[in-house]
Amino acid sequence: MKSLKSLQSLQSLKSLKPLLIVPLALLALASGSAQAAGLLQPVDRSVPALEIREHHVRVVVEDGYAITRVDQVFANPNDLDLEAIYSFPVPERAAVSEFTVWIDGQPVSGEVFEKERARELYEEERQAGRDAGLAEQDDYRTFDIAVQPVRAKQDVRVRLAYLQPVTVDTSIGRYVYPLEDGGVDEERLSFWSYDEAVRERFSFEMAFRSSWPIDTFRLPGHPQAVIEQLSDQEWRVSLAADAGSAATDPAATDSTPDDPETTKQAPAPGGQAPAFRLDQDIVVYWRQADGLPAAVELVAHKPDPAGQGTFLMTVTPGNDLAPIVEGRDWVFVLDLSGSMAGKYHSLVEGLRRGLDRLPPGDRFRVVLFNDRAWALTSAFLPVDAANVERVMRRLGETAPDNGTNLYAGLSLGLDSLESDRSSALILVTDGVANVGVTEKRDFRDLLTSHDVRLFTFIMGNSANRPLLQGMADLSGGFAMNLSNGDDMAGKILEASSRLTHESLHDIVVEIDGVKVRDMTRSPAGSLYRGQQLMVMGHYWGDGPADVTVRGKISGEPRVWRTRFDFPHSATLNPELERLWAFAAIDELQQSLDYLGEGPDLRQAIVDLAVDHGLVTPHTSMLVLTEERFTELGIERNNRDRLAQEAIAAQARAAQAVRSHRVDGQQPISSRPRASHGNGGGNMGLGALLLLALLGYRAFAGGRVPRGA
Repeated sequence: MKSLKSLQSLQSLKSLKPLLIVPLALLALASGSAQAAGLLQPVDRSVPALEIREHHVRVVVEDGYAITRVDQVFANPNDLDLEAIYSFPVPERAAVSEFTVWIDGQPVSGEVFEKERARELYEEERQAGRDAGLAEQDDYRTFDIAVQPVRAKQDVRVRLAYLQPVTVDTSIGRYVYPLEDGGVDEERLSFWSYDEAVRERFSFEMAFRSSWPIDTFRLPGHPQAVIEQLSDQEWRVSLAADAGSAATDPAATDSTPDDPETTKQAPAPGGQAPAFRLDQDIVVYWRQADGLPAAVELVAHKPDPAGQGTFLMTVTPGNDLAPIVEGRDWVFVLDLSGSMAGKYHSLVEGLRRGLDRLPPGDRFRVVLFNDRAWALTSAFLPVDAANVERVMRRLGETAPDNGTNLYAGLSLGLDSLESDRSSALILVTDGVANVGVTEKRDFRDLLTSHDVRLFTFIMGNSANRPLLQGMADLSGGFAMNLSNGDDMAGKILEASSRLTHESLHDIVVEIDGVKVRDMTRSPAGSLYRGQQLMVMGHYWGDGPADVTVRGKISGEPRVWRTRFDFPHSATLNPELERLWAFAAIDELQQSLDYLGEGPDLRQAIVDLAVDHGLVTPHTSMLVLTEERFTELGIERNNRDRLAQEAIAAQARAAQAVRSHRVDGQQPISSRPRASHGNGGGNMGLGALLLLALLGYRAFAGGRVPRGA
């Protein structure tokens, strides 16, 4: 029997009490401070500018994960050869699997090296004037790609592809193509400016395939998008624009980014508006039909029946978690640093609206922090009109400034809690700690000393997602990522049901009947209403297996069981090998960050990334000419893996949509899955605060052709 325990070594650090901590990680959006994806240009403009001539995005969502391919054409209108450096925010749980540069008209894909070695080889090629490209990850903030030389008066075409798991939450699915840079790296912004304009042509297209019925798709920030239902199980979302015109249907264009001839477009006429600006995330939602059953789904890749296979098991629980009705104490820990200047007044108004909706008997207090922390209210106050007005008036007399001492604010907020009452702590920050204590290990120690669960809303790109996600996982809480392009009403409904319902803790997953190893799990902490449980691992053999999920609800043990077959062989999803490796790397990185283990752990991350062709903070992807790869004796492992994945993708596209449900004979639960139509619509305080804080955005849908 093989089992996977919640948080493994991390969660063994502490026992958890039912105390709630609810941070709303808010990205600083001060006017003029936010940046976008685009070409980096030195602020002093000592180097002539390059241009993004074309930008084409192709997304396929199927079988529990998304594949995103981004084709771009960089143009050099100058009389000298230049280097192009393009930057965009790191997508959530994304693993870069391909970086390709067209050299002498032919695509050349990259290979992965340890980061320092990749940079060294790239610099050697740059100094020698040879064609080369480099894709790097700047910690949690950005993916940066460099290509050189972009010849004088010529173009260069590049492609970047990445993989990421896709889940539904309370029957709502979500995909984000991130373009808004958070503007949280002051050192970087002092040197670089961004040119986010796509000069000639832009397109975005998503192919969506699902065996579960879908009610609708929505793009709240892009109502001009075209949404087409191709069949009961297939949808297409598209958005396109040409220079000097509004977004159009991609079907009206006469070429595709897969045609190298598209790199030879004439420049846009002088004075025309650019085709598109890369300054707003593209957020796509889909909603499953109400009343769908709980289910277990299994996707596998096992090319050698006698060898190792890789599996992805997704458990969608039934609606088994009851509402919480007891009153609470609320501690608001509010970021008053300078980065909050553009959002502070909205924060105050949001707090007012949230307090107005607290039920009778609740109490509240407020803690503020910038480069220090202090209590605005010395004790808990009953929620009444007089107390609320007094606190609001004092908040209105303050103004954001100075740095972000996140540790001090969180520590004072935790010290304010009273152990004999149910409590919630709401922390409003971007999580980018830059004053005082900033090490992740110190945040770990702070959490473990207080026995708390951390609920995190991570708002915007380039926020310190690893810090906040890691703290949430460590404490058995959850993290929810939010984009400025999100439909806030929908995201709030998701958050509300988690804060107002029980959760499943101390989860153990057991698989008997086949040999299973190397299991990873997401979420790593507790399972909350509407969340899916995603388990990945390796297996040997085939045939029937007994699967058991154990946990506790309010201290009482609960067990779910089912039985199904693991396949003898499977060849349609080779990407699972990379997705498993990325999940394993993520667990190793959290151990490295929070447990402080040494160089052996870092080397394990590097080895996994190199073996599976993944860009991480420790590894980069390098493109050389084929001749240089040969001369340096570099094996083309990632090129071969990409070829295998391309063949499988073509085979999947040629087949009908497949159902991956495996518990039909022995359902995991008799209850339907959670949705907003079966008890998830109760708007809790955290939801109301976030709604007011960020501003309600109309849930505008895309344009659906008649008859689609």
